[in-house]
Amino acid sequence: MVFLELHNYTEKVVREVLDEVLEKKEGMCKCEKCRYDIMAIALNNLPPQYYVSQKGEVFSKLLASYMDTRIKVITEITKAVLQVQKEPHHDV
Repeated sequence: MVFLELHNYTEKVVREVLDEVLEKKEGMCKCEKCRYDIMAIALNNLPPQYYVSQKGEVFSKLLASYMDTRIKVITEITKAVLQVQKEPHHDV
């Protein structure tokens, strides 16, 4: 039996890039709530890139678009960080 998995490539890149962006943002709350708010805002402004794979399989065509996707993700995460920093959903 083959085990298939559904993945959103954009979400994977957002998760990878988030720490890099937050590392450079002084004074930004990095709690779990703020991190998830930032990811949600960014993902809502980015196109999903779903793919199906066998467990552990990597598609080279997605890796080819990595840099383009990464640039878009950095832009949207940066915008989301500014939005969450301005109006966090918890007491600071």
